[in-house]
Amino acid sequence: MTEQFHIERPQFDPATGKTVFGYGLDGLHFVETLGLPAGADAAAAASPAFRKLLDLTAVVLGVSYFKLRAPFVLAAPEIALTEAERAFAIDVYENGLGEFYARNNLMRFGKLSIEAPLDADQTKPPVSLPNRTLLPIGGGKDSLVSVDLLSHVGVEFAPFAVNPKGPILTSVAKIGTPPVYVTRTLDPEMIRLGQQPGYYNGHVPSTAINSMIAALCALLYGYNQIVLSNERSASEGNVEFDGRETNHQYSKSLGFELLIAAILSDATGGALKYFSLLRPYSEARIASLFTHETKFDHVFSSCNRNFRLAGHDGPLWCGECPKCHFVFLIFAPFMAKDRLLSIFGKDLLDNPANEGSFRELAGLAGQKPWECVGEILEAAACLYTLTRHADWHQAAVVRAVKADLLSQYGEPKLQAAMAECLTDSHDHHIPPALAAKVAAYAV
Repeated sequence: MTEQFHIERPQFDPATGKTVFGYGLDGLHFVETLGLPAGADAAAAASPAFRKLLDLTAVVLGVSYFKLRAPFVLAAPEIALTEAERAFAIDVYENGLGEFYARNNLMRFGKLSIEAPLDADQTKPPVSLPNRTLLPIGGGKDSLVSVDLLSHVGVEFAPFAVNPKGPILTSVAKIGTPPVYVTRTLDPEMIRLGQQPGYYNGHVPSTAINSMIAALCALLYGYNQIVLSNERSASEGNVEFDGRETNHQYSKSLGFELLIAAILSDATGGALKYFSLLRPYSEARIASLFTHETKFDHVFSSCNRNFRLAGHDGPLWCGECPKCHFVFLIFAPFMAKDRLLSIFGKDLLDNPANEGSFRELAGLAGQKPWECVGEILEAAACLYTLTRHADWHQAAVVRAVKADLLSQYGEPKLQAAMAECLTDSHDHHIPPALAAKVAAYAV
């Protein structure tokens, strides 16, 4: 394959907030646009730091177009990159697209290269940013736990989202703080070609994409840190493929967090921080923290069927996908049963049709689903806890899997796993002073 994926230098209009990204592939040309809010700081927009972030954003957003043909060479002749930025770009296009390669049986690990001028300046001049936080809101439980934690330790923040809809809008309305919203318009021809013979389609690292867009906004509107809500289980992969672990949630992993944090810091002279507030926690621990606040019960959703490109006007929870099943499972040990049923509208553990899905989540069958779900042993531990729970031990799924659960793992391992789920990890990137304040509150 001789074709290249061509990344053009992006253009930003500070007067309108319109940002234009161009890409070339196999004789085709694509244009993507971002609509950023009005009121950008003119000096920030003219700074070398913003120019660098804009160029890096063009590289990361390109994955959506690259995957149509997945060539081996990326070409960015007008975008100068440091050695660290080249490694970052390759990581996004290799590990960030790991699921895409695995599901399309494409061997790309260790084979991609990027052709771009060398930027010899490892670090850009520092920019001045006020002590404020940009908090991406996904509409699910995790970012709302971050809202609760930041609010209680006195950290000023603005909700952030790209193309907000459904549970994002209803959650932000409940938060009550003015948000920063960005409109992202993909080239419709890319979407059309993704369904045609001769072109590939699949999962892209959306957290990496939205993080770069958030970084642009942090500089233009004055925020010195971007706080993510990624838990520790996001670092667990799904399958081995092409000699490497592939992870549906790679751009939510700790490894990627450390990589992009360094890139954003270098691009802004150390001014912009990036970390996940929930990294010390398991999904079960986050679920237990969510129970402290009830105001989001009927506005949030972690069901991915709400976030398809075409939108979704149905209920907040489909009740059928692995994500619905997993979230229901981790809430069950900690939340009053009537409250949980009022959120989901039905008992997902008492429907025999769901047994196969819960078995996959707990490692009793198949593989870990290609979804943003927690660790296999964590799901198994939560199921085990329910076998001994007065409200849940008679549920159809719990009764059906109990014997296999105990046979495969044994009670001591399951008990230890549940205790470990509720023990906070020290493997995180949170600034120490903030980590101490949050730990004191999150008990």
